[in-house]
Amino acid sequence: MEADRDVAESIKSAASTVAYGMMKYYTGNHTGDVPGNLPAPYYWWEAGAAFGAMIDYYYYTGDTTYNDVTTQAMLWQMGPNHDYMTQNQSKTEGNDDQGFWAMSAMAAAEHKFPDPPDGQPGWLALAQGVFNSQAVRWDNESCDGGLRWQIFVFNNGYNYKNTISNGCFFNLAARLARYTGNNTYSEWAEKEWDWSSKVGLISKTYQLFDGTDSSIDCIHVDMMQWSYNAGVYLLGAAAMYNLTGEDRWKERVDGILNATNIFFAEDPPNVMYEVACEPKGTCNTDQRSFKAFLSRWMTATTKMAPWTYDYVMTRIRASAQAAAAQCSGGTDGVTCGLKWTEGSKWDGRYGVGEQMAALEVIQSCLASRVVGPVNSTDGTSKGDPSAGSGDNGGNYSPTGEKDDPVTSGDKAGAALLTTVVLIGVISCTIWMVL
Repeated sequence: MEADRDVAESIKSAASTVAYGMMKYYTGNHTGDVPGNLPAPYYWWEAGAAFGAMIDYYYYTGDTTYNDVTTQAMLWQMGPNHDYMTQNQSKTEGNDDQGFWAMSAMAAAEHKFPDPPDGQPGWLALAQGVFNSQAVRWDNESCDGGLRWQIFVFNNGYNYKNTISNGCFFNLAARLARYTGNNTYSEWAEKEWDWSSKVGLISKTYQLFDGTDSSIDCIHVDMMQWSYNAGVYLLGAAAMYNLTGEDRWKERVDGILNATNIFFAEDPPNVMYEVACEPKGTCNTDQRSFKAFLSRWMTATTKMAPWTYDYVMTRIRASAQAAAAQCSGGTDGVTCGLKWTEGSKWDGRYGVGEQMAALEVIQSCLASRVVGPVNSTDGTSKGDPSAGSGDNGGNYSPTGEKDDPVTSGDKAGAALLTTVVLIGVISCTIWMVL
C-alpha cells in the first residue's frame, strides 16, 4: 500500500506541474483585470473550460491551491440571471460557449467542489440556469429542431447548427437528469439525441460530425470529426445509461467509444491526436484544447459506465505518458506541446490548450482512486429549477437575415521535472495493474 501512495503522489506532482503551467496564462485575478477571463487570443469559452479542468484537478488530487480563484471566476462570470449570459460577451457568446461554463458548474456539483459562499447560487443552480436559457432556444422553425451555434442574430454563424452546441445541451440535460432525477431533463436529453441522429450529426455507426446549416434545412452535414464532439456525446450517453440502465444507451456508449478510434494513433499505439488538424499542423487556438475534453469525458464515462474502464484507461495511460513526454519545452523546461505522437522532443507549440490537454489526461490516471460523481442524495450543491428563466434565453430571436458563411476559422529545471512527470504517468500503468 505504501507503493500505491508513492505512485499516486508522483502522478499528483506531475499534474501540479502542468496545472501551474496552465494557470500562469490566467490574468483575471490581476489588479484591473476581469475575473474569469483569459487574455487574447483565448475566447471566453476556453476560460470556462479551463476552470472545469481546475475543478477536475481538485477532484483527482485533493489539492485546494486553485479553489478560491476558480470559485471567484465561476461566480464572476455567471451573469445577472445566473445562467452564464454575461453582458460583456454578447458579441461573441454562442450556445457552446455558454455550455462549457455550465458543464464546469455541473462538474463542481458532481465532484462536491466546495460550495459557493452563502447568498450565491449553487453550482447546480448555475447549471440549471444555462439549461433553462437554452431550452427556450430550441428552434423548430428550421430543421425541425436543434440549437443554433450562435445565440444572437447579429453574430456570424447564426445559421449554423453545430454539433458541439447541441452536444453540450445533451450532455448537460443528461447529467442534470441523473443528478436530480427530474424527468424533464431526461426527456430533453432524449429529444436532443433523436434530433442529432435524425439530421445526421450522429451517424449510424456513431461518428460525430461537425454541424449542419439551417439555411438549407440541414440537408447537408459538414463531416469533419473533432474529438470533443465525440467526448461530449459519449459522457451524455453514459449518464443516461447510469440513470436508466437501458440497453439502448449501453449500445450508444459502446458505439461512440468504438468510433473514437479515429482519434488514437497506431504508431505510437493508443496515443490521442486531433486527426483533423494535427497531421497537417493546422490546429487553431481553440482546436489545440480539444484533446482535453475527450480525455476528460472518456475518463468520466468510466464512472458512469464501469465496463468501459479497461478500454478507456488503456488509451488514457498511453496518451498520458506521451503527453508528459511533450511537457519538456519552453524557458522553464516543462512547457507542454501539442503533438503527443512526436515523442519526447517538444514540438514548439504552447498555450492554454496544450497545458489543459496534458493536465486532463495526466490527472485522469487517478480515476480509480476517486469516487464517482454524486447525485442529489449525496451532493451538497443547491439547485434552483427556475434559474435562468428570467432572460428568455438571452433575448434570443429565432428569426433573422442570413448571416455570412461559416469559415473553418470560425469553427471552430527541465530534466528533473520532465523525469517527475514521466515517472508519475508511467507509474500509473504499474499502479493500475497492482
